[in-house]
Amino acid sequence: MKRRNFIAAVPVLGLLQKFEVAKESFPISSNSYNWGTFYGRENKNWGENLDADFAEYAKTGLQAYEPSLGSAKEATKLIAVLKKNNIKMPSIYIGSVLHEKDQIEASIKKILEIAEVVKNYGTKIIVTNPNPIGWGSDKPKSDEQLVLQANALEKIGKSLKAIGLKLAYHTHDVELKAGAREFHHMLQNTSPENLYFCMDVHWVFRGSQNSQLAVFDILKMYGNRIIELHVRQSKNGIWQEVFSGDGDIDYKQFSAELIKKKVKPHIVIEQCLEKDSPNTMNAVQAHTIDLKEIKDTFKLVLQP
Repeated sequence: MKRRNFIAAVPVLGLLQKFEVAKESFPISSNSYNWGTFYGRENKNWGENLDADFAEYAKTGLQAYEPSLGSAKEATKLIAVLKKNNIKMPSIYIGSVLHEKDQIEASIKKILEIAEVVKNYGTKIIVTNPNPIGWGSDKPKSDEQLVLQANALEKIGKSLKAIGLKLAYHTHDVELKAGAREFHHMLQNTSPENLYFCMDVHWVFRGSQNSQLAVFDILKMYGNRIIELHVRQSKNGIWQEVFSGDGDIDYKQFSAELIKKKVKPHIVIEQCLEKDSPNTMNAVQAHTIDLKEIKDTFKLVLQP
């Protein structure tokens, strides 16, 4: 069965058609990962000197930031710097291991400890991408591991909901392999009120062998569960230095489809660099352009 036919054949829960993501407006954010790739290209380490880093960050006009956090202590340290620079943190990203019995509880504990800290700084969304079997490997998780992972996501989402936060499921490309069985199992076997969807548009594109059709199919199937977008553009499959509405992914059409579905997610810039990306500007220059282009491309989505 071809992938597009498989996607069309997957049953979408009836509840999903009625479910609408609660609308809450946040400033456009940028993810920490892209800043790390820009700084790495200049042999610098993003996060090594937080005061200097966020003095640069503020120059772009960005008013919010999505960090990747590994501990409550790290969150506390970052919040102090964000406060000084008047930068909000509506969402955070936390890694997790949810497919191995002996590691699930540690991941849950870490997420909930961090959540207790960041909720006091206005964070509303916690994004997690459950770790694969191995980074860089296409080895699939077993059916038993997928059941464990979905149950863990449901448990975390329910716990976060109780303290006023929302859990959002994020993927890279490996979850789209093998008929997208991992991806679909997570969203077909969790409750929309406990697990939302952070759609990393380009990872869906790349995980589907650079298929824009797959991007729009996923939007059609799970759009009403999207609470956040990670946006990145490529040309001829290569990540570019700056975001644009035109490229391998038609983000202008994507934005129009969001409006049709009445979905207005939190938007996070994740315009990262890879080996063959252009090299013409620094992080501040690139993110200043990113912010302008995303405001233009998602103009209607960003309206209150």
